[in-house]
Amino acid sequence: MCFMKYEVLQTDTFKKWLGKLKDRQAIKAIALRLTRAVNGNLGDVKAINGPLSEMRIFVGKGYRLYFTIRNGQVVILLCGGDKSCQSRDIERAKQLLSKLEN
Repeated sequence: MCFMKYEVLQTDTFKKWLGKLKDRQAIKAIALRLTRAVNGNLGDVKAINGPLSEMRIFVGKGYRLYFTIRNGQVVILLCGGDKSCQSRDIERAKQLLSKLEN
């Protein structure tokens, strides 16, 4: 059985969010999740709107990583957040995705 591998890229917005995260358990879970994504396992993913999806991480506050897939090979991490500010984060992810498409 052959699994597809992904190249995972991060926007500056995502990098800043991750850099400010203080929940050590969440940071470890996110790092593990991204390693799995690189190896082709996106895990628990929910489609949001068109090409926008979220990786759901059920640790701590319930973290979300908003992303899109390009050409079936590249995962672009747009932004991140937790369940408490999900609607605002989705809007931010849509704006970032719109900028990438232009």
